[in-house]
Amino acid sequence: MKCPYCSHDDDKVINSRASRDGRYVRRRRQCSACGHKFTTLETAIASTPLVIKKDGRRESFDRQKILNGLIKACEKRPVPYKSIEDIAQSVEKWMEETSLKEIKSQDIGKFILDKLKTLDAISYVRFASIYLSFKDINELYENVSKLIKKGS
Repeated sequence: MKCPYCSHDDDKVINSRASRDGRYVRRRRQCSACGHKFTTLETAIASTPLVIKKDGRRESFDRQKILNGLIKACEKRPVPYKSIEDIAQSVEKWMEETSLKEIKSQDIGKFILDKLKTLDAISYVRFASIYLSFKDINELYENVSKLIKKGS
Protein backbone atom coordinates (compact mmCIF):
# COMPACT_ATOMS: atom_id res chain seq x y z
CA MET A 1 0.00 0.00 0.00
CA LYS A 2 1.45 3.37 -0.99
CA CYS A 3 1.60 6.07 1.67
CA PRO A 4 -0.79 8.92 0.75
CA TYR A 5 1.77 11.43 2.12
CA CYS A 6 5.11 10.36 0.64
CA SER A 7 4.13 7.55 -1.81
CA HIS A 8 6.55 5.13 -0.18
CA ASP A 9 5.24 1.56 -0.49
CA ASP A 10 6.43 0.06 2.79
CA ASP A 11 4.15 0.28 5.80
CA LYS A 12 3.06 -1.77 8.77
CA VAL A 13 -0.43 -2.52 10.00
CA ILE A 14 -0.94 -1.12 13.49
CA ASN A 15 -4.57 -2.14 14.02
CA SER A 16 -7.28 -4.07 12.16
CA ARG A 17 -11.02 -4.06 12.79
CA ALA A 18 -13.84 -5.77 10.96
CA SER A 19 -16.98 -3.76 10.28
CA ARG A 20 -20.11 -4.62 12.24
CA ASP A 21 -21.54 -6.60 9.37
CA GLY A 22 -18.19 -8.20 8.51
CA ARG A 23 -18.21 -6.90 4.91
CA TYR A 24 -14.95 -4.96 5.17
CA VAL A 25 -11.84 -4.58 7.31
CA ARG A 26 -10.51 -1.20 8.44
CA ARG A 27 -6.74 -1.19 8.82
CA ARG A 28 -4.70 1.51 10.54
CA ARG A 29 -1.24 1.68 8.94
CA GLN A 30 1.99 3.55 9.56
CA CYS A 31 4.47 4.43 6.81
CA SER A 32 8.00 3.17 7.55
CA ALA A 33 9.55 6.07 5.60
CA CYS A 34 7.75 9.20 6.89
CA GLY A 35 5.96 7.80 9.96
CA HIS A 36 2.51 9.16 9.01
CA LYS A 37 -0.50 7.05 9.96
CA PHE A 38 -3.38 6.40 7.57
CA THR A 39 -6.43 4.18 7.31
CA THR A 40 -7.37 1.77 4.54
CA LEU A 41 -10.52 -0.26 3.92
CA GLU A 42 -10.28 -3.77 2.58
CA THR A 43 -13.30 -5.39 0.95
CA ALA A 44 -13.92 -8.58 -0.93
CA ILE A 45 -14.71 -7.96 -4.58
CA ALA A 46 -17.98 -9.62 -5.42
CA SER A 47 -19.36 -9.77 -8.91
CA THR A 48 -22.19 -7.32 -9.23
CA PRO A 49 -24.45 -7.12 -12.26
CA LEU A 50 -23.76 -4.60 -15.01
CA VAL A 51 -25.88 -1.46 -14.83
CA ILE A 52 -27.99 -0.65 -17.89
CA LYS A 53 -28.23 3.14 -18.23
CA LYS A 54 -31.27 4.97 -19.66
CA ASP A 55 -29.53 5.34 -23.03
CA GLY A 56 -28.79 1.61 -23.22
CA ARG A 57 -25.10 1.80 -22.28
CA ARG A 58 -23.81 -0.80 -19.85
CA GLU A 59 -21.28 -0.05 -17.15
CA SER A 60 -19.91 -1.60 -14.01
CA PHE A 61 -21.66 -0.82 -10.75
CA ASP A 62 -19.96 2.04 -8.91
CA ARG A 63 -20.82 2.38 -5.22
CA GLN A 64 -19.24 5.83 -5.16
CA LYS A 65 -21.81 7.11 -7.69
CA ILE A 66 -24.59 5.98 -5.36
CA LEU A 67 -22.90 7.67 -2.40
CA ASN A 68 -22.35 10.90 -4.35
CA GLY A 69 -26.01 11.06 -5.42
CA LEU A 70 -27.21 10.39 -1.88
CA ILE A 71 -24.85 12.97 -0.39
CA LYS A 72 -26.10 15.57 -2.87
CA ALA A 73 -29.76 14.73 -2.14
CA CYS A 74 -29.19 14.88 1.64
CA GLU A 75 -27.05 18.03 1.56
CA LYS A 76 -27.93 20.49 4.37
CA ARG A 77 -30.48 18.03 5.77
CA PRO A 78 -30.44 16.39 9.22
CA VAL A 79 -29.45 13.03 7.72
CA PRO A 80 -26.50 11.28 9.39
CA TYR A 81 -23.73 10.14 7.05
CA LYS A 82 -24.12 6.67 8.57
CA SER A 83 -27.66 6.50 7.14
CA ILE A 84 -26.37 7.47 3.70
CA GLU A 85 -23.70 4.76 3.88
CA ASP A 86 -26.31 2.25 5.06
CA ILE A 87 -28.44 2.94 1.98
CA ALA A 88 -25.44 2.59 -0.34
CA GLN A 89 -24.50 -0.65 1.39
CA SER A 90 -28.06 -1.99 1.13
CA VAL A 91 -28.05 -1.23 -2.61
CA GLU A 92 -24.76 -3.07 -3.01
CA LYS A 93 -25.99 -6.04 -0.97
CA TRP A 94 -29.27 -6.16 -2.90
CA MET A 95 -27.38 -6.17 -6.21
CA GLU A 96 -24.99 -8.90 -5.04
CA GLU A 97 -27.88 -11.10 -3.92
CA THR A 98 -29.73 -10.86 -7.21
CA SER A 99 -28.96 -13.57 -9.71
CA LEU A 100 -29.22 -11.11 -12.62
CA LYS A 101 -26.26 -10.40 -14.89
CA GLU A 102 -27.61 -6.93 -15.72
CA ILE A 103 -29.87 -4.51 -13.85
CA LYS A 104 -31.52 -1.28 -15.02
CA SER A 105 -30.40 1.97 -13.40
CA GLN A 106 -34.13 2.76 -13.00
CA ASP A 107 -34.51 -0.27 -10.70
CA ILE A 108 -31.58 0.92 -8.60
CA GLY A 109 -33.14 4.39 -8.44
CA LYS A 110 -36.49 2.97 -7.29
CA PHE A 111 -34.73 0.96 -4.59
CA ILE A 112 -32.95 4.11 -3.35
CA LEU A 113 -36.17 6.16 -3.45
CA ASP A 114 -37.92 3.57 -1.27
CA LYS A 115 -35.14 3.92 1.31
CA LEU A 116 -35.08 7.74 1.15
CA LYS A 117 -38.88 8.01 1.47
CA THR A 118 -38.71 6.72 5.04
CA LEU A 119 -35.50 8.59 5.89
CA ASP A 120 -36.15 12.20 4.82
CA ALA A 121 -38.93 13.59 2.58
CA ILE A 122 -36.89 16.54 1.28
CA SER A 123 -33.96 14.28 0.33
CA TYR A 124 -36.47 11.98 -1.36
CA VAL A 125 -37.84 14.85 -3.47
CA ARG A 126 -34.34 16.06 -4.35
CA PHE A 127 -33.26 12.58 -5.46
CA ALA A 128 -36.55 12.00 -7.29
CA SER A 129 -36.33 15.31 -9.14
CA ILE A 130 -33.11 14.16 -10.80
CA TYR A 131 -33.78 10.44 -11.01
CA LEU A 132 -37.34 10.72 -12.32
CA SER A 133 -36.49 13.62 -14.69
CA PHE A 134 -39.75 15.51 -14.21
CA LYS A 135 -40.90 17.18 -17.42
CA ASP A 136 -42.41 20.19 -15.65
CA ILE A 137 -43.40 21.62 -12.28
CA ASN A 138 -46.83 19.91 -12.42
CA GLU A 139 -45.23 16.47 -12.51
CA LEU A 140 -43.06 17.39 -9.52
CA TYR A 141 -46.14 18.75 -7.71
CA GLU A 142 -48.07 15.51 -8.29
CA ASN A 143 -45.21 13.45 -6.88
CA VAL A 144 -44.86 15.66 -3.80
CA SER A 145 -48.65 15.62 -3.29
CA LYS A 146 -48.64 11.81 -3.24
CA LEU A 147 -45.82 11.88 -0.71
CA ILE A 148 -47.75 14.31 1.52
CA LYS A 149 -50.94 12.20 1.33
CA LYS A 150 -49.03 9.06 2.37
CA GLY A 151 -47.42 10.96 5.26
CA SER A 152 -50.75 12.17 6.70
